[in-house]
Amino acid sequence: MSTALKLKPQFVTDELGKKTAVILPIAEYSELLEDLSDLAIIAERREEPIMSHKVFTAELKSDGLL
Repeated sequence: MSTALKLKPQFVTDELGKKTAVILPIAEYSELLEDLSDLAIIAERREEPIMSHKVFTAELKSDGLL
């Protein structure tokens, strides 16, 4: 997730001055999409069991991945 993204939006307004849309630079839009994806994954995994770092590294070692 990005840290302290400083957005620089531009707004599209109607004839009454009401904001109707936002224009963002592609890089900012891409970062927002990535952050939303990360948050969705976190939400999906909220109920998964957790394991300690010690157990996790032990499993990686026993699988030959560390």
